[in-house]
Amino acid sequence: MRQEAVLPAAAVPASVPAAATSPVARLRALRLLVVVVPLAMWFAPFALEDRPQHALAIGSFMILAWMTQVLDHAITGLIGCFLFWALKVADFGIAFHGFANTTPWFLFGALLFGVMASKSGLARRLAYLVMRSVGHSYPRLLLGLILSDFLLTIVVPSGMARVVIMAAVALGLIEAFGAEKGSNIGRGMFIILTYTACLFDKMVIAGAASITARGLIEKLGHVEVLWSHWALAYLPCDLITIFAAWRLTLWLYPPERASLPGGAGFLDSELRAMGPWTALEKRAAILLVAAVLLWATDFLHHVPAPMIGLGVGLLATLPGIGVLETEDVRRVNVLPVFFVATAISLGEVLAATKGLAVLTDVMMVWMEPLLDGASWSVSLVLYWTAFVYHLFLGDEISMLATSIPVLMSYSHAHGLDPLFVGMVWTFGAGGKIFVYQSAPLVVGYSYGYFGVRDMLRVGLLLTVVESIVLALLVPLYWPRLGI
Repeated sequence: MRQEAVLPAAAVPASVPAAATSPVARLRALRLLVVVVPLAMWFAPFALEDRPQHALAIGSFMILAWMTQVLDHAITGLIGCFLFWALKVADFGIAFHGFANTTPWFLFGALLFGVMASKSGLARRLAYLVMRSVGHSYPRLLLGLILSDFLLTIVVPSGMARVVIMAAVALGLIEAFGAEKGSNIGRGMFIILTYTACLFDKMVIAGAASITARGLIEKLGHVEVLWSHWALAYLPCDLITIFAAWRLTLWLYPPERASLPGGAGFLDSELRAMGPWTALEKRAAILLVAAVLLWATDFLHHVPAPMIGLGVGLLATLPGIGVLETEDVRRVNVLPVFFVATAISLGEVLAATKGLAVLTDVMMVWMEPLLDGASWSVSLVLYWTAFVYHLFLGDEISMLATSIPVLMSYSHAHGLDPLFVGMVWTFGAGGKIFVYQSAPLVVGYSYGYFGVRDMLRVGLLLTVVESIVLALLVPLYWPRLGI
């Protein structure tokens, strides 16, 4: 999964687990599956009109290819959009509708933010400042890592980039502790900084998944989705998650050493090595603070979050004002932007051809009786259904892009609040127990400090905790915000 890469390839660890590469025979079988199933759906004698059936057939190709990763996600999406157009399932404007949507360009602005923070050194400086302020014992440094991960969610709105940045900090701390791979110190630091990078992306509109979800909820749910509203709704969950992740890691991975050798001197030396704040860091900080302030006050001015994100991102490229050079922009991986655009296009085509109605009937047939209860019980049904659905459709973007249109359609038909449904469903995509479910998890896993078993138990425990927190927030807190 490559949808969130924002750093140069050299910044990503070179070692990739052997388990991540499939045998040749398995790869061939998956490629055959990706071709045969859509062909069978195209010609099958279903009681459907041609257009919705053909749209579902091409859509199945895109979803299966995203699930199996036999092609790059963006390439798969572009092929699907081309087939919609070339085979006359939809005209060009609908087949490539996602490229005229604000969501992928919001993501492009977010990618520029990540490059800006990493190039200037601002992200790493902030992480060291946070950890120096919390203390030099292992529990305090661990809390500092988690806090830094959370605060960087706004500055570096890419889980994958944050894992790379925080991993550099964690590796320095592990070395200072004299710990090695397999130690509780190394496992605890890496599993929690990796996992929380995925969680925080859902509680703030940051990263490809929540940006995609926001765009779909607003467009198909016909409701305004404010950055400030979303952040405020999940703020208590952020605080509880930080505490729960910290205590859980200390419980599961008690450290071999209780305090950092040399104490606070290590952190001071790292900051001294970085030198005083550079002009580049100051300009990056000013631009990022301006963007955050505009997002946080969008309930006053109602300037769309994508316009702010892209506008500030482009401002960062202007000579004498910004931080980025033309070469920096050229190095940004735009394939994630294309991927999000094609995923949105899939939903648009399914809606236009009535294929979405077919999916609605199939997906909601068992869940419908459970959505007629108290708000807390409805939130749990949505959360755990999203969790299970995410196991089969591992990629977050394709999972949200193919399911949120169905949920928005159902919400309107049955009088449910589309904002409530969309926010809970997106939050449910944060729960993960396998590495393949998210690109940041793959990157964190590739450092070799934690294993599959660590991922399973930490993921399952935090998924349960998040569901309990959500069940309490929905009836007690969200109504005060008008949700």
